[in-house]
Amino acid sequence: MTENKKPAVFGVTGWKNSGKTRLVAGIVRDFGNRGFVVSTVKHAHHGFDVDKPGTDSFAHRDAGAQEVALVSGNRWVLMHENRGSGEPELDDILAKLAPCDIVIIEGFKTSPYPKIEATRSATKRDKPIWPNDPNIVAIASDYEIADSGRTIFSIDNIQPIADFILDYLKISAK
Repeated sequence: MTENKKPAVFGVTGWKNSGKTRLVAGIVRDFGNRGFVVSTVKHAHHGFDVDKPGTDSFAHRDAGAQEVALVSGNRWVLMHENRGSGEPELDDILAKLAPCDIVIIEGFKTSPYPKIEATRSATKRDKPIWPNDPNIVAIASDYEIADSGRTIFSIDNIQPIADFILDYLKISAK
């Protein structure tokens, strides 16, 4: 990992309950086992909260702080309130990450980064994203997909997917 070098970015996208998070976790685990420093960015379409009423950090945020850093010996987190400014651009969030080798983004269907679409037979009724998105370069599925023009993987077979991503991003093994 080079401190001044931008990390490689690759995405996993798909509809709700398609297996995105499980796939991302598998890829991150695989890359970590290979010695890569990996970060992730997850898109949420709904409101969420990582802090709970009654905590000191919640009181700081609730009082109007735009950013609250919560720090311990085990981890730290920086919470930022948009306060009406809207959702930030993905590239702005990527620029805030600590140096790493690879960033895996989850969701972000319209991002310009290369992506794998996750799909499961349980969500097969949803219209596939890949036909209209040239940035989807592969598909990970638990059912057969014909004539996609993209590389197809079994969604539960992580190593070939991780190999594909590294090859696609032209990243050498550690």
